[in-house]
Amino acid sequence: MEDRDGTPFSSRRTPRDLSSGNLLVEQGRLSAVIDFGCLGVGDSACDLMVAWTLLSGETRDVFRAALSVDDATWARGRGWALSWALIALPPYYLETNPVIVRDARRTIAEALADHAPTSR
Repeated sequence: MEDRDGTPFSSRRTPRDLSSGNLLVEQGRLSAVIDFGCLGVGDSACDLMVAWTLLSGETRDVFRAALSVDDATWARGRGWALSWALIALPPYYLETNPVIVRDARRTIAEALADHAPTSR
């Protein structure tokens, strides 16, 4: 199986947890991704998760316009973001990590709003 650009999925390495707590910013610019616990082989659509985990509807539109990404890849990116958010909501996190729970709920809301038939 190949990615859209012809690169075999087996040669991709993607950080699967591009959430706000795993990104370092220096002088207003992304400087590092620090959590590679979920680093794996797979779909480059994972890189698009930030569109729902970190961006709002307006900035998401700007982000997508700057990319050359087809609808299927965009939808998979939204699916990866939604998957991360749903995994982050078990009862354990509700009690121990309110920041992850807040971010997960926001991501779910953004992903669902972006998918709604009446959205933008």
